Amino acid sequence: MHTVAEALEIVLRHAQPLPPVNAPLGPEALGLVLAEDIASDLDMPPFDKAMMDGFALRSGDLRDGQAELTIVEEIPAGKTPAVEVKTGQASRIMTGAPIPKGVDAVVMIERCELLGNKVRVNDPKVLAGLNILTRAKEMRVGEVVLHAGARLRPQEFGLLSTVGRATVRVQKAPSVAILSTGDEIVEPSVKPGPGQIRNSNGPMLLAQVTRAGGVARFLGIARDEADHLRTLIATGLQNDVLLLSGGVSAGKLDLVPGVLAELGVEPLFHKVAMKPGKPILFGVKQSKLVFGLPGNPVSSLVCFELFVRPAIRALMSLPPGPCWVKATLTKDYPYRSDRPTYHPARLQITDAGRSVEPTAWFGSPDLRGVLPANAFVLLPEGDVTHRAGDTMMVLCVENDD
Repeated sequence: MHTVAEALEIVLRHAQPLPPVNAPLGPEALGLVLAEDIASDLDMPPFDKAMMDGFALRSGDLRDGQAELTIVEEIPAGKTPAVEVKTGQASRIMTGAPIPKGVDAVVMIERCELLGNKVRVNDPKVLAGLNILTRAKEMRVGEVVLHAGARLRPQEFGLLSTVGRATVRVQKAPSVAILSTGDEIVEPSVKPGPGQIRNSNGPMLLAQVTRAGGVARFLGIARDEADHLRTLIATGLQNDVLLLSGGVSAGKLDLVPGVLAELGVEPLFHKVAMKPGKPILFGVKQSKLVFGLPGNPVSSLVCFELFVRPAIRALMSLPPGPCWVKATLTKDYPYRSDRPTYHPARLQITDAGRSVEPTAWFGSPDLRGVLPANAFVLLPEGDVTHRAGDTMMVLCVENDD
């Protein structure tokens, strides 16, 4: 049986970045990785411009920071100045407007007093260049302003728009198909009958895939019948990643491993030394990644964070993770397990550093017990009382990077 580290290494070995695609600069591109260098198509700013509302003037006209100047023009943003400013003159100017000829400073409006067609200036700190952003200070034509490998955040969207890029080449977000399995599973809108339970894993995995950056597609619930399961799995294999929930253990109706083999999926591991989540299966069909996740909801959640989320990020050319931090245990915690256990926990940052406290939880079916948690604390195998103040390894699950 593989360790978690060994299993993750196998997954990442097969999770190679997907081919780049062209994408419009819209919500779907947010968080994706740029696959090309971006050069500016213009000087920015394209002209010397005012950084404040105020008066554009010649700094040499001021004596001890004071002067009384004749107003020759008003320049709003978007208007080209028509008058050159000469000695003893000033132009009223708005933020972002082009600087007129003859000017070397802009004094903010708060330092000025209007006197009809004149302005009295009182600012002892006026120097040449004050409140003027010179042409091409931000970027020049042909200058590379974003490099391949940059992740597209809102500020990258703004810069791309500035240089005229409405479409960019990015690393593709993987399509991820999700398939729940089991005759006992019904949709959340259905009142369960005897022996039935609602499908919690499908919606949970949809949310996890979306948070990880993948494009999620729910295929429905497969019955415990080989032909039905085969049809839905074949549909799922048309995506970059297929997630199956349930049907991967050793029971009579756990049909997933056999059907995957029939459809040409090569199994690379089945079972990992961990709790919860031991029955996890991973296989590949050419470049397609297939995960058979256990049916118990917390097992599914943990396996996703340890293996599926890193695979999705690797496919997008992002650092795969998972995210581990060290934290101090807040109270004594006795625990016995034959496998390393990923126990729901509350991770907090205090003035003293990171602290962690396991939440009340009775095992892999207990999804409600995970609600107070924002992380999983790793409890090594054995019969151990972990002491308050011990340093523990903690798996973060609510981070974006």
